Amino acid sequence: MLNGKTAIVTGGVRGIGRAIALELARQGADVAVFYAGNQAAAEQTVAQLLETGVKAKAWQCDVSDFEASKRCVEEVAKELGPVQILINNAGITRDGLMLTMSEEDYDRVLDVNLKGAFHMMKHCYSQMMRKRWGRVVNITSVVGLMGNAGQANYAAAKAGLVGLTKSMARELAGRGVTCNAVAPGYIDTDMTGQLPEKAKEALMAQIPAKRIGRPEDVARAVAFLVSDEAGYITGEVLRVDGGLAM
Repeated sequence: MLNGKTAIVTGGVRGIGRAIALELARQGADVAVFYAGNQAAAEQTVAQLLETGVKAKAWQCDVSDFEASKRCVEEVAKELGPVQILINNAGITRDGLMLTMSEEDYDRVLDVNLKGAFHMMKHCYSQMMRKRWGRVVNITSVVGLMGNAGQANYAAAKAGLVGLTKSMARELAGRGVTCNAVAPGYIDTDMTGQLPEKAKEALMAQIPAKRIGRPEDVARAVAFLVSDEAGYITGEVLRVDGGLAM
């Protein structure tokens, strides 16, 4: 159980992020959810978290902004306690073939998906070191492992997140802090719901499990990696993809 631990989940008010936040709350963690702009979803998520009996609050935060994310982490530590669990889930897509992809679209995806995770890990680093116990789980993607046409920016960011995960794992393993990544495949979320029907059918044909994943599938994997039972696992990338990237 995670009683007495404070967790931050970025991109934590919808889809995979909300499922993770709720699972951590059920395990006893106090939860701070960071969100970009959907206040209604944030309020709904916090209400659900509070129903589990833990402390919870939402912060509107652009994780790609170094100073803003630093300020929010400091506020979380003051209001909920030192951060010992960090789930980097915030992410965006701006898809397009490289031929037509703008520099702005490439940079923005890397700023949020990759640099944002760096910001959050940097801001939480010393808090975990002082406690000599911490768990970081970065939500990457099978796209970062196998590539995907039309997602050069997203794939680059998610692949970079794998390297970032392994580097932090090496830095902090001796301090009782683990850092792992979870790579979801095709998960039923608002983001994947925007895919054209033909693209969905093509994806389904590639999944050996013959079903779309659920946000809860990812949340349970994350909950394991932040548990004491996973204390000797670090630097790993756990695919939750029904065999898609096998």
